Amino acid sequence: MSDVAHDASEFAPPAELEEMELYHPKTWIGKYVWSQDAKTIAIQYAITAIAIGLVALVLSLLMRLQLGFPNTFSLIDPSNYLQFVTMHGMIMVIYLLTALFLGGFGNYLIPLMVGARDMVFPYLNMISYWVYLAAVLILVASFFVAGGPTGAGWTLYPPQSISPGTPGTDWGIILMLVSLALFIVGFTMGGLNYVVTVLQARTRGMSLMRMPLTVWGIFIATILALLAFPALFVSAIMMLLDLLLGTSFFMPAMVSLGDQTAYDGGSPILFQHLFWFFGHPEVYIVALPAFGIVSDILSTHARKAIFGYRMMVWAIVAIGGLSFIVWAHHMYVSGMNPLFGFFFATTTLIIAVPTAIKVYNWVLTLWQGNIRMNVPMMFAIGFVFTFINGGLTGLFLGNVTVDLPLSDTYFVIAHFHMVMGVSPILVVYAAIYHWYPKITGRMLNDTLGKIHFWMTLLGTYSIYYPMHYLGLEGLPRRYFAYGDTAFISESSQDLNAAITIAAFVVAFAQLFFLYNLVRSLRKGEPAGDNPWEATTLEWQTEHTPPQHGNFSKELPVVYRWAYDYGLPGAKDDFIPQNVPPSNVVYETDK
Repeated sequence: MSDVAHDASEFAPPAELEEMELYHPKTWIGKYVWSQDAKTIAIQYAITAIAIGLVALVLSLLMRLQLGFPNTFSLIDPSNYLQFVTMHGMIMVIYLLTALFLGGFGNYLIPLMVGARDMVFPYLNMISYWVYLAAVLILVASFFVAGGPTGAGWTLYPPQSISPGTPGTDWGIILMLVSLALFIVGFTMGGLNYVVTVLQARTRGMSLMRMPLTVWGIFIATILALLAFPALFVSAIMMLLDLLLGTSFFMPAMVSLGDQTAYDGGSPILFQHLFWFFGHPEVYIVALPAFGIVSDILSTHARKAIFGYRMMVWAIVAIGGLSFIVWAHHMYVSGMNPLFGFFFATTTLIIAVPTAIKVYNWVLTLWQGNIRMNVPMMFAIGFVFTFINGGLTGLFLGNVTVDLPLSDTYFVIAHFHMVMGVSPILVVYAAIYHWYPKITGRMLNDTLGKIHFWMTLLGTYSIYYPMHYLGLEGLPRRYFAYGDTAFISESSQDLNAAITIAAFVVAFAQLFFLYNLVRSLRKGEPAGDNPWEATTLEWQTEHTPPQHGNFSKELPVVYRWAYDYGLPGAKDDFIPQNVPPSNVVYETDK
């Protein structure tokens, strides 16, 4: 048997453990608004991220209306179509997924799962949320300024992003760049909390190799973000200087609207390198927490120990390290030397190896498990299928010779959304359905959850599978209208209309989820302390929802890893991490 599972070292009786000072609020505002409790901050992050994510969902529906039924809706013109594309992409990647996985799940789960009272720096944690909220409000303000938000595309490539003629080059791009800079400042405060809490605040017995994979995923993703976000931060500041002070970091000598500009000698390619040096690790900043969460959910609901725990941990670490040397596979069409293309194509294929290890381990965890096919498990399995589908198309785009004709087509949209859109969102739903009972003390409605799952899964496949065909046909992305383009068949427009209808079905399905969230707060079935019979520490708290400080007078002591399910000979099919070996009841005991 695994030494990780059964390394039950002899612990002395819990001595007087060093306690961190907690701020105990005395007013409603202190408890729920200016809160220093990581759990409240997590909920604040989640509500804000979901709210701005709904804005991005509406923008995507407006884009689909134009693509499915061209020139039918007068409120959508070429300028605001490009603005919708830009804001949808940036909101979904940065302000929704990054904030939700790290700010939301990171804040709620890390202290509970490692047996800590709270984050190490609670006051800094509080400030991190309010800086994030300020960044979101500044971003939303760009919808209401003269010229509207920027329409430069979510990658914000110069010189287009700050040249006249692009929508939003007055205040839109300024507010976007300021918002991004603020977001990074806020994240850095939170990120330092996550890393230091994992390294310094683990309870007695919680060694690194006993941490749940959820904590490992968030921990490594946070390290990636702390290393990668500075590249986006400096590029945002440099572009602001180009725009406002006339510097030439990214802007080359050029003629705009018939006049020679004052710029001279800047490098647009430099911005691309900086952006993608952040941008590709960003994929794994979102993916690694998703990998960890799915691992824990699959193990819990399959009633089986995770297969290859140590291998899973090292795969997470390897993916994090390799993610920094593959960024330029987003830049094959930028004119790079073929030798560089060979290097980045090779490293892109290499990073598929630890990712494939994780997929094999998920499948082997399910193999011969006692699977409980509840809503969290359905979303988790849906993620595995979807991630495999999206990953396979990534192998095509990682190859230079295949990527060149497919770049900037709908094939890229299909791949990116399957990997970076649908897959993480499925994990978000799995996690919410899984931990909602702990957060609220109530169960979500199972029937509404299953309706939500099937409509979402089948609907998203109806959207993105056909896009692969459109991409292979050469249909370019980000176009407002295609007109009578010779190489585009008439059936492509019919397919675009069908995709638009599917998108509205998926959007409608989310109403079931939102209704379920709100309804279950008061009318949901009482959950009890551990409805899933899970082993990790967050399910072993004395109160549900956990009170400020998480645990009672004494912190828990950990005696085993997080995956003691189906232990041979044990009377129960799960053994929590804080159960001493002497308390485990075996079938042979009398």
